[in-house]
Formats: sequence, C-alpha cells, structure tokens
Amino acid sequence: MSPEPEVDPTGEAAVEAALLGVVPELPGRLPDALREELVAFRRDLHMHPELGNQEFRTTAAIKARLEAAGLRPRTLPMGTGLICDVHPGLAERWDGVRPMLALRADIDALPIPDTKSVPYRSTVPDRAHACGHDVHTTVVLGAGLVLADLARAGHLTRSVRLLFQPAEEVLPGGATDAIDGGALDGVGRILAVHCDPRVDAGRIGLRPGAITSACDRIEVSLSGPGGHTARPHLTTDLVTAAAKLVTEVPALLSRRVDARAGMALTWGRIESGHACNVVPQRAELSGTLRCLDLAAWRDAPDLVHAAIDEVATLHRAKSEITYVRGVPPVVNETGSTELLRTAMTARRGTPTVEDTEQSLGGEDFSWYLEHVPGAMARLGVRAPGERHARDLHQGDFDVDETAITVGVELFTSAALLDTPAPA
Repeated sequence: MSPEPEVDPTGEAAVEAALLGVVPELPGRLPDALREELVAFRRDLHMHPELGNQEFRTTAAIKARLEAAGLRPRTLPMGTGLICDVHPGLAERWDGVRPMLALRADIDALPIPDTKSVPYRSTVPDRAHACGHDVHTTVVLGAGLVLADLARAGHLTRSVRLLFQPAEEVLPGGATDAIDGGALDGVGRILAVHCDPRVDAGRIGLRPGAITSACDRIEVSLSGPGGHTARPHLTTDLVTAAAKLVTEVPALLSRRVDARAGMALTWGRIESGHACNVVPQRAELSGTLRCLDLAAWRDAPDLVHAAIDEVATLHRAKSEITYVRGVPPVVNETGSTELLRTAMTARRGTPTVEDTEQSLGGEDFSWYLEHVPGAMARLGVRAPGERHARDLHQGDFDVDETAITVGVELFTSAALLDTPAPA
C-alpha cells in the first residue's frame, strides 16, 4: 500500500483548497481500501467490547494488524495495551535525537448494555463501546498504517509512537500504568482525540488550557449505636446525619473554594436502615467530586475530609472516608493545541475547526500531560443534520464513521507538520 499521489496544485481543486486554507501537497490522505478496512476493524471491536485490563482480544487484533504492516508492536507490562514506534525509513530504533510524537488511544469498553439495532451491535451482554474508544483505537491504528507507508516513501522525518492504552474507564486510569511501563520514554509531545456527539463529523473542537475536569470518587461510612425511633435523642440519628452530609458538605465546599475553580461534589448513592421504626447503626454514601482547576483539585482531599468530619461530628456520627484519587483535568498545552489546529486546517480547511467548552467529564489522558506537553481534540462524530443526540455512556451511542478518516488524517498531518528540536 502506498500513499495517495500528491494533488496537482494548479487545478481548480487546488484553487478551492487554497481558499479554504488547505495544503493539497501534504501527503498522508487515507486510501479508500484502508478506509473500508478501518471501518470494518472498528465494527469488529464494537461487537467484541472488553472492560479495563481485560482487553486481550482487542490487544491481539491491534498487534496482528501492525505486525502485518511490518511494524514491531510491544505489549505493555500489564498484559493488555501496547506501544508501537514508526521511525523514518522504518528504521528499527529511535535515533535518540528528536523526541517522538505519541498518538494515544484508549481501548476499553463500558459495563453497560448495547441497545442499538445495528449489525455491529455488541455480542457481549452488558458490555458496550459507549464512549467511542473503538473509534479512538481505529484512528490511531489507521494513522500508524499510513505513517508506515509514508516512512517507506521517505516522507516521515520524525519518529511517532502509537500508544494503545487499557483501562481508561477504571480510576485512576490505565495511563499511570502505561507511563510506569515506559510509554513516554523518548516522547516529547502527545496527542489524542475524544469522540464528541455534539460536534458534526468532519469537524474537530479545540480548546487551549483545561478541556476536561478532574474527577475523584468519595465513599463515606457513618456509624452510631442505633436505637428506637421513639427516642432519637438517646442515640445517633444516622439518617438525619447522612441527609445533612448530602446537603451541607457541597455547600461548605462552595464557601471554601474559589467559585472559579468549579469544584462540585455530587452524591450518587445513599443507603441506610431496614425498618421504619429503627434508627440504624450504619449509613453509606458515595459520589464524585469534579473540579475544573488543577490547583484546587490538589487541595480537594483535605477540604472534603474536613467538611465531612465537621458535619458528622455535629450530629455525633463517626465517619470513615475513602477518597479515591481519579484524574486531574486535561490541560491542553498551547503549542500542541495549535499543532492540531494547523494540522486540521492544512488537511481540511479553517471552517472544520471550532472552539469547544470545558467539560466536567474526566479523562486519564491528563496523567500524560503531567510529564510531557500535549493536547486532546474533540472529534466530531454526529451525522450532519442528525437531531437525536447520542450521548456518551449511553447504550444507544454510535458514530458517523466518516470521523475515522478525519481522525487518521488529523494525526498524519500533525506528525508531518510537527518539527521538534533535537533533545
């Protein structure tokens, strides 16, 4: 397979492309045959979703296709996920001079049923690719295959690392294990995309700075001696204590953190008691804390512990708090964001890039950005004109598969246009 021939810059198509800001001479467009193969690959992944750290079939499928292209993928130490380097001229090793560009995909699915009526519906009960990770994986795979052809043709001048990461949906995320396993060794910049059902296919959304939220999990257990509901004054009324925690802890946090930090504690579960006339001995609550600001997120555990302890003590309840660190915000580095903007504009024109807002969703891509600069783009997957919003983490989530082509060509353009200084 070889790259598409360069476009004649003197024809009508070139004039139209110039008006749109497209660079027609840029190689690395996705060939039709590979486009069809990638759609089939994505549908196969969609039919066989695997949860975090269980992605053995997915890992094997990616590995086999990369090896068929003459590349040398390496399974990550965790047993699932892999990395694969594409070097200029398909050299065996990185030259150690110019840092590599990493392209990251997450490969795990969610524990929810697939409710769509499509031929590629999930074949695994209560498992679905409802967050677009099958698309992310296919995009990075496709970019790797195109880059390998560009390397053979002498068009690739820097090394690119393909990173297929497991367990993004499992706090604190598989990114930390991938980093420990050497995924960032030799990497100077990292890029990613995430499906966005609010953006039309054929477009991407960009935002410098924070583009996602931090997300932590909080579990609280309250205890007391229990007693009769006729004499609540002689015991600890845990139902009231739990109810006060639900309302007062978020209120306390709102007065102890700058409102611009966007810290929000939302409870998702509360359980206590078994009979209407018995004051229970235990109550349990769990929820998530989300935060838009990195500095405030670092202070969050101490603030939450203090607020819970204060309210519990006021109601004579003993509290046990489990604070599970999730992920910090994804903070897009300005230079990497502009690289994505330039890459998309060069390939498809200025109108295909739009500004996007910060989301309260969490993403473990943020852990990579603690080590190297990088950015994440929102990849439009909504069919133009579609009125029904297929939101993430819902059983009917699906994508317009033209987004695969867009993602592949975005990444290949970025790899060709990024020119890092020697290490």
